[in-house]
This record gives sequence, C-alpha cells and structure tokens, in this order.
Amino acid sequence: MAQQRTLVSFDWAIKFLLKNKADYVILEGFLTTLLGKEIKIKSLTDSEGNKNRPADKINRVDVLAEENDGSLIIIELQFTPEIDYYHRMLFGSSKAIVNHMEEGMPYSKVKKAYSINIVYFDLGNGKDYIYHGTTTFRGLHYNDELELSPEQKAEFAKLDIKDIYPEYYVLKVDQFKNVVQSKLDEWMYYLKNSKVEPGFKAPGLAEADKQLEYARLSYDDQLAYDYHVDKRRSGESSIYTARLEGKVEGRAEGEFIGMALGIWQTVLIMKSQGMSIDAIAKATRWRKEELASL
Repeated sequence: MAQQRTLVSFDWAIKFLLKNKADYVILEGFLTTLLGKEIKIKSLTDSEGNKNRPADKINRVDVLAEENDGSLIIIELQFTPEIDYYHRMLFGSSKAIVNHMEEGMPYSKVKKAYSINIVYFDLGNGKDYIYHGTTTFRGLHYNDELELSPEQKAEFAKLDIKDIYPEYYVLKVDQFKNVVQSKLDEWMYYLKNSKVEPGFKAPGLAEADKQLEYARLSYDDQLAYDYHVDKRRSGESSIYTARLEGKVEGRAEGEFIGMALGIWQTVLIMKSQGMSIDAIAKATRWRKEELASL
C-alpha cells in the first residue's frame, strides 16, 4: 500500500477533536463498522462519571456516547498494561448504566450498554485481534438457551436476553498484522498506524482523513499533541501492575511522588516554551486554575 499522510492518533482525536456534533460522523462510522448496525450519536458526555457520594469511585472513560435509541456506548483506549483491566471494563459499563437510572424508574428502563475497549497491549491470552462478549443463560441439564417470552419481547422490544445486558468489544491493536480484508480491518489499520490508505471505504474514514490531519492542527494543538505522543511513548506503567510483576518493591509511593514532580517540571518547561494555558491543560489534563498559579 502506498504511504498516505500521517493523521493524529484516534485516542487524541476522540478526547480533544471530535466533540462537536459536526464531527460525530467519524465516530459514527467507526461504531457502525464495529457493531454491524447504523449508529447515530445523540450526545457525548464528559469523560468522568458522576459521584453521588464522596466514597464513590469516579468512572474514568475516554468517551461516553448516547445513541439516538438511548443506548450507551463507552469507548476506552488503553496503552499501558493493567492486570485488572477486565474488572475496569465491568465497572465502567455498570457505572454508566447506574448513572443513567433515576430513583423510582422501573428496571425495564435500564439502558443497553456497549463497552468498546481499544487496547495497545496483550490483554489476556488469545490469538485473535477482535473479541466480542455477550451474556446468555444456558441450562445445566438440557443445554438449552434461556429465551425471552413473547410478552417480554413485545414489552421490551428485545429479541434476546443478550440484547438487555452490556456487550463488550476488545480490539487488540498491536495484534493486528496490517492485513486488510474488511472495512473493520481498515479501521484497525488506522488505529494502529494513524493513516488512511487510498482505497479505504469504511464509513467515517474519509472524514477522518480530512479532519484529523496533523498539519491542520493549530500551533498550540501541535505542541500539545507532540507532548501527548512523547508521554505515551515514555511507557509510564501502572504502579499496581509493576508491583505485581515484581518491579516495585516498597518504592511505589516514592516513585509516584517522583512522577508527579516530573510532570510538574514538564509543565513548567511547556510554559517556558510559550505554550498557552489552554494547550497545556489539553495535553496534561490539569485544570486551568492549577496551571494559572504558574
């Protein structure tokens, strides 16, 4: 395949560039290709779920979209290994569902959720690069699959029990071998290489090719994006995972403090190089109020 101009990475795009409704066509194209049905996004919400109590854990996801039919779509991109990532997937979908339920609502109003997990590390054991998980119930004695009754199908507008429960997708980008045989493979190629090759026809990729070109970014956004890429390449790993792998022995707290000081020093350097507060906040996810103290 001929080389095409380099685009910004998908994780950067969905966090910072695809928040306007006019750009939903790119995300809609990706989701339509993956889920196998036409997706129309109604809205995108903030990346952090609500906390009802101080003790509640925040639901940190990259994108939480609501489809026109009310379904929730969670898109999470992860570059560094997390040994408990499967648990994180479960928490993210469950928290999103609970956050969209009000007191007094019947259980029949529980929203359908899709958890899309794009990972750049070897999650679990398996030779494929795309996995799909649903919930079904099978009899212990007759091995039959439990089904909805005709009344339930009519009441809930669902054909199968699995249509009620969350569905999970895991896209193992690093395991994709750049062999393009389908429109979904075209999206995998972009996720891995940040390029759209001539002849790609998957929904949303033509728009991505136009909207996500690095050269189209503002100067501040280019600086912020370069910082984002450098930070990602530095291979910062989870302290929890490192401890389990035997790489941290009683030094986790000290390393965490050191990492925080390193990030703060980087912020000072970015500021000294003339980057705006908005660009630094976008690159580091620090609040502007904190940065203003510089």
